Amino acid sequence: MTRVLIVDDDTELCETLEIGLTKRAYNVCWVTRAEAALDRLLAEDVDVVVTDMTMPGVGGIALCEQIAANRPDVPVIVMTAFGSLDSAVAAIRAGAYDFITKPAQIDVLVIAIDRAARMRALREEVKRLRSPLRHDSFGGLVGQSAAMTKVYDLALRVADSEATILITGESGTGKEVFANAIHQQSRRAKGPFVAVNCTAMPETLLESELFGHARGAFTDAREARAGLFVEARGGTVLLDEVGDMPMTLQPKILRALQERKVRPLGSSTEVAIDVRVIAATNRDLESAIEERRFREDLYFRLNVIQIALPPLRSRAGDVLPLAHHLLETLARRADKRVTGIAPAAAAKLVAYTWPGNVRELQNCIERALTLARFEQIVVDDLPERVRDYRTSHVLVAADDPSELVPLEEVERRYVLRVLEAVRGNKAAAARVLGVERKTLYRKLERWEIEKTP
Repeated sequence: MTRVLIVDDDTELCETLEIGLTKRAYNVCWVTRAEAALDRLLAEDVDVVVTDMTMPGVGGIALCEQIAANRPDVPVIVMTAFGSLDSAVAAIRAGAYDFITKPAQIDVLVIAIDRAARMRALREEVKRLRSPLRHDSFGGLVGQSAAMTKVYDLALRVADSEATILITGESGTGKEVFANAIHQQSRRAKGPFVAVNCTAMPETLLESELFGHARGAFTDAREARAGLFVEARGGTVLLDEVGDMPMTLQPKILRALQERKVRPLGSSTEVAIDVRVIAATNRDLESAIEERRFREDLYFRLNVIQIALPPLRSRAGDVLPLAHHLLETLARRADKRVTGIAPAAAAKLVAYTWPGNVRELQNCIERALTLARFEQIVVDDLPERVRDYRTSHVLVAADDPSELVPLEEVERRYVLRVLEAVRGNKAAAARVLGVERKTLYRKLERWEIEKTP
């Protein structure tokens, strides 16, 4: 049964339309103010809205605009006693689906409602049919921007080799997911994929986890255990956050990679390994080498092939495909019928800079899905930081001479803005600014800005 919401300040007209439409098997409710209509739309689902053009307070045009922003799936039919081309154009531009004149003949209104309801149903069916046809670019990953296309091309060329790969990128760019995709495209795809976070456990425990241990090697080592390098035989081991690996463990990793053997803790016997190693980090390893926090020889051993994952802000065209993919996955997992993102909400997602990258986008979509009351995510479902985001500008307004600043100050402000966006990562900031890292260091020293890791 088609659900119709009538909005008109004429109570008698609302009652008349309700009687006439109910006789024709429509489910009808009505309100006399646009504000009440918006509340009703937020509280329950409606198939079609029929609204008057001229009402006290919020009028029909403004109501159309707000429905288009928050419930774009609901078609709106506008009625007015002042039928004119200008009124029709204004209504359509505001997002109305159809336009009829008052007094509305019930048969004419029925035709308009049926047409709008069919249009809504058709849109939902098209959306449902298109969903399975989405084409993923590489190993199930989503995104076809120019930046990601280059990354996919490089990954495909090296996936089937045995070369060690170093994946770099800011936190949240999906380095582990990308490493797994490379594994799935490699000749080792039938073997295990094992990810180890090099910052998640103490040094001794990490060494035992990777290399294994003999019985009695340490307290609670009641039995011998093979490490992940052995257990992952025929597969891939990801050394995640390798830039934070303890210095004392780094030479042991280097030897394991060179000799293809490991020695379990407390054992005098070496064990051969057969794994492909991928490392990932959000650190600037070259800076870490200069600061003696990372071994240069291990860096060269890991960095046979380097794949740099671009931040989400540099691949804006991928934001919406990623958002829709995440929504589909999370909605299926939560068994919740939310199938799309309203245009106004989509515009907010595209405008935001995503300092937390894909991980932040996933958090945003999961939150919006949890709060969503309708079949589409709307602006109010988004986090406040995304809803209220405004593009920052380094340059001040030039109409007030007292606010103008020297070029040096403009540069300083912009460099600080870039550093903030990349969370202090000097290598990433230098790439964005298009300068050498040493040049960036000199500028920061000149401005007496404290160095960050």
